[in-house]
Amino acid sequence: MVFQTFVYIITCLAILVVLIDLILIGTDWLFRIKIGRFKNDSTWNQSIVNKGKRWLNHTPRIRVTDNTRLIVIDMVRGNYANTTIQHWQEAALLLGLAEAAKQDEELQEEIIRYMDRSFTKAGNWRKTPQHIDGAILAYALFKLDFIEVDKYRPALDATWKLILDHIGDDGTVQYRKANKTYRYVDTIGFICPFLVAYGLRYQKEECISLAFKQIMEYKKYGLMEKSFIPCHAYEVNNKLPLGVYGWGRGLGWFGLGLIDTWKELPSNHPAKEELEHLVVDFSRTIRQFQNENGSWNSTVTRTESRADSSATATLAWFLLNATEGILNHQENWLAAERAIHYLMTVTRRDGAIDFSQGDTKDIGVYASMFTIMPFTQGFAIRSMNLYRQKAISQNSKIKNVS
Repeated sequence: MVFQTFVYIITCLAILVVLIDLILIGTDWLFRIKIGRFKNDSTWNQSIVNKGKRWLNHTPRIRVTDNTRLIVIDMVRGNYANTTIQHWQEAALLLGLAEAAKQDEELQEEIIRYMDRSFTKAGNWRKTPQHIDGAILAYALFKLDFIEVDKYRPALDATWKLILDHIGDDGTVQYRKANKTYRYVDTIGFICPFLVAYGLRYQKEECISLAFKQIMEYKKYGLMEKSFIPCHAYEVNNKLPLGVYGWGRGLGWFGLGLIDTWKELPSNHPAKEELEHLVVDFSRTIRQFQNENGSWNSTVTRTESRADSSATATLAWFLLNATEGILNHQENWLAAERAIHYLMTVTRRDGAIDFSQGDTKDIGVYASMFTIMPFTQGFAIRSMNLYRQKAISQNSKIKNVS
């Protein structure tokens, strides 16, 4: 009797393990039926915004493991997902929906619900970030023009303190304290726009100087000479690159950090012009590696690698913003249009954008899993809504001239 019970339990557990694998595999297969069949950009935009709106307060946890078999083992070991990366997932959704919510009161109310869930009435974090990933989420608060940003000053101050605690001996910011001598490209996107927005609002020039230094040090040691392709990281003592040059989302991290920093700076700031030169150089670089279908690959220098929606969404945002007052703006605009069109073709019928590379395991160790990612969703929303605003503005100018 005991043996039969044991066999029964083992059998049930085996069935459960198999069912979990099948459900996860089957879900992707099911939602990819009729993928990318949106008739026009207006319908597509509404679909991706609706999905982003639903995800904001119920953000999917992003898988860390690439395993597709015996996934329950990773779940039990705590290797299935990582809460640390949720900050930049939610940040991207907030940044994207901020663009879409400018004339949408219902969407603004959903964002307010998120704010109430994430921050106390006194303006503090309900759960203070322990890693600098949280700075991009704090930056998103500055882009919500329907809230009183100063109400959240305690959370913003705590973010600045967190960044200060991560400054290394070379005067730049560490990605993690456990890797004191490594400087990651991700950090450019995480902290630099926040530092400028925070520094300008609260008259802290040292914040702006730190953002500028972080970017320029990366230009010096983390970008390939002349080609301006970033490597994943570099070592501050020997100045040697770490990981590969050309990681797709790495280009996205560098691009969004650079362009948002440049945008935040007033036109008379001494750092503005130097960053503008870098914007022009980086624009030329990324256009060179764009695929004919508008995407960028997970490794942009390898045509054999898969297209990555997360890289494509972030680089679309960069190019759309690199169209004002700088060279090659028309080329950037057309490249951004192609990127947006590609994202339409990989959007599931429920509005979720597919085929984003999963979370990176380590320097040079990249995910083989490509699926949905809220980060991509947010930047696609952000890019598409800016594209629509700019297109309307351009049409108005043409009508006024005629």
